[in-house]
This record gives sequence, structure tokens and C-alpha cells, in this order.
Amino acid sequence: MSPKHERKVRRWRTYGATTAAAAVTAAVGGKAVDPGTDWYRSLDKPSWQPPPWTFGAVWTPLYMSIAWAAGRALLRSRGRERRALATSLGVNLVLNAAWNHLFFRLRSTDAGVVGTVLLDVSNAELIRRTARADRVAAAALVPYAAWCLFATALNSDIAYRNRAGRRR
Repeated sequence: MSPKHERKVRRWRTYGATTAAAAVTAAVGGKAVDPGTDWYRSLDKPSWQPPPWTFGAVWTPLYMSIAWAAGRALLRSRGRERRALATSLGVNLVLNAAWNHLFFRLRSTDAGVVGTVLLDVSNAELIRRTARADRVAAAALVPYAAWCLFATALNSDIAYRNRAGRRR
């Protein structure tokens, strides 16, 4: 196989793997989300919470950007750095999907806050590692991290509003 063909195959495999990982994360996380439950509808939520359709509209391009940025950075890294970046991505995607289960499946606003904070820390680590390999890829992850910070603020406000004795 020629070196050019090998690079092309490597590119396809890498982007295919990151796209599959992001898609599985979206599917596993999305399976837990059910804003139509009595529990969720009964929560006191802030007026600045976006309408439910917004989340799907925002997450779709964010998952695409994660797949692209991770693929690009992985293609530009080697050896130990590549393995560390792949691990960071894997941990991040697990935390991403886990939040939905912590919040919606466990019906725990507090567990959701813990999950979003862990995801925010993971995002910072992922961006740091990605920047070592490729600054453009790292910049593409910034909207994802920003949206997750917004989700942390929203989840925290919902948790605060719905503490025992505070429910309105």
C-alpha cells in the first residue's frame, strides 16, 4: 500500500472512530432524556431555560464538532500523547452521556450538578490535550465547553430551586 493510501485509510478510520464515538454518546445519553415525565415537569425551572427543542438543535452540531476536532487532533498526535488524548476523549464522552442518566434516570438534580461539574473539568482537560496536537481542533471544542458550562449553571439553578423546603 502506498504511503498516500495509508494516510487516507488512517484518516477514514480515525474520523470514523470519532464520529461513531460521538454518535454512540448521543444515542446513549439521549435514551435517558425524558422531559415529559411528571417529575421533570414538576421541577421549578428558571425563566432563562431554553425550550426543549433547543437542546437537540444545539447538541447535534456540538457532537459533530467533537467528532471532527477529536479526529483532527488524533491524526496530528503520536505515541503517548495520542493515547492520552484518546483516553481524555473517551472519559469525556462517558461523562457526557452519564449526565443524562444522573439527572433524568436517577431523577436527581444534585447528581446532575456533580455530573456537569465533572464534565466541565473533563472539557478543560480535553481542550488542553487537543491544543497540544492542534490549536484549530481545540478552538472547535470551545462552543461545546461553553454549552456545558451553561448546562452546569442551569442544572445548578434547578437544583437550588428544588431543594427540600425551597420548592415553590
